[in-house]
Amino acid sequence: MATALGTAAPVYGLLLVLLAALAVTDPGFYEPDRLLAFVRRAAPLVILAAGQYLVIVCGEFDLSVGAIVTAGVVVAAELYQEFPGAHWPVVCCALLLAGAAVGLVNGLVTTLLGVPSFITTLGMMLMVEGGVFYWTGGSPQGYLPDDFRALGRDDLFGWLPWGMLVCLAAGAAVVVLMRSPFGRTLVATGDNERAAALAGVRVVRVRTVAFVLSGVAAALAAILVGGFSGVSAQAGSGMEFEAITAVVLGGVVLGGGRGSVAGAMAGAFSLVALFTLLNLRGVSGALESTVQGVIVIAAVALGAADWSRRRRSPSTGGHTS
Repeated sequence: MATALGTAAPVYGLLLVLLAALAVTDPGFYEPDRLLAFVRRAAPLVILAAGQYLVIVCGEFDLSVGAIVTAGVVVAAELYQEFPGAHWPVVCCALLLAGAAVGLVNGLVTTLLGVPSFITTLGMMLMVEGGVFYWTGGSPQGYLPDDFRALGRDDLFGWLPWGMLVCLAAGAAVVVLMRSPFGRTLVATGDNERAAALAGVRVVRVRTVAFVLSGVAAALAAILVGGFSGVSAQAGSGMEFEAITAVVLGGVVLGGGRGSVAGAMAGAFSLVALFTLLNLRGVSGALESTVQGVIVIAAVALGAADWSRRRRSPSTGGHTS
C-alpha cells in the first residue's frame, strides 16, 4: 500500500497546483455553482478511471469503455421512446447489465481465446460504435426524462451533486475491493501472471471479472453523462483514451502490478482540471489530444525509469496495490 501511494504522490501535487492555477486564472471558478459544475463534469471520467484501473493493474487494456458510454446514453433514450413510462431504476439496471455483458465478452475473448486485450477491446469499440450508428443513422432519437437525468445534473440538499456521491461510492467500492483477497490476486496477476497461476490464482476468472467491472463502470458513467449532457451519438467519444491517460497520470504502471485506485481517480480530476485551465487560457480544444499524448508518454517513461531503479536496488522489498 505504501509503495502504491508513493507512486501516486506526484498526481496529488499536480492536482493542487492545477486547482491553484484555476483560482488565479478565474477567481470566480470557486463560486458554488461553477465548482459544482466542474465536479459533475469530472465524475464520469473519475468512475471510468476506477474501472480502467482494475483492468490495467491486472495487465490488460479496455478500449471499449467510451463506446459503452455512447451506447448507454443512446439506448436509454431509445428505451424511453419505446416505453415512456419506464421507471428509471429499471432502465439504469438494464444499462449496468448491458455494460457487464460487454465486459464479460471482452474478458472471455481475451482470456480463453488468447486475443490481446488491446485488439479485443478495440474490436468491441468498433462493433459497438458501428451498432449505435446503424441503429440511429447517426442521429439518436428519443429523450431522457428528468428522473433519469437527476443523477447526472441534480443536487442533494440543493448543493451536493448526486454525481459526486456516485463517484465517491464507486471509488470506495473499488478501494474495498482492492484490499480484499481478490484485489491482491488482481495485482499479483498483473505483476507476474505465471507466478500467480502457480500460486493458485485463477487468472482467467480474475481478469474476466476485471473486464466485467470495467464495463459496469462505463455504464454507470453513461448514466451520469446522459444526465448533464443529454442525448448524443458522440457522448463517450474519446473517453477511453482519457481514462487511460488518467490512470497512467495517477502512477499506475501500464503492464500491471503496481498503482492505486485513489491515484487513478486523482489523475482523472487532474486531467479535467487541466483541460478546464487550458480552456480558460484560450488554448484550442483541438490540442487536448496532444496534451493527452504527452502525458501518457511522459508518465509511462517516468514510471518505467522508476521501476527499473527499484528492480536494481537490493533494498527494494516488493510492491503492493
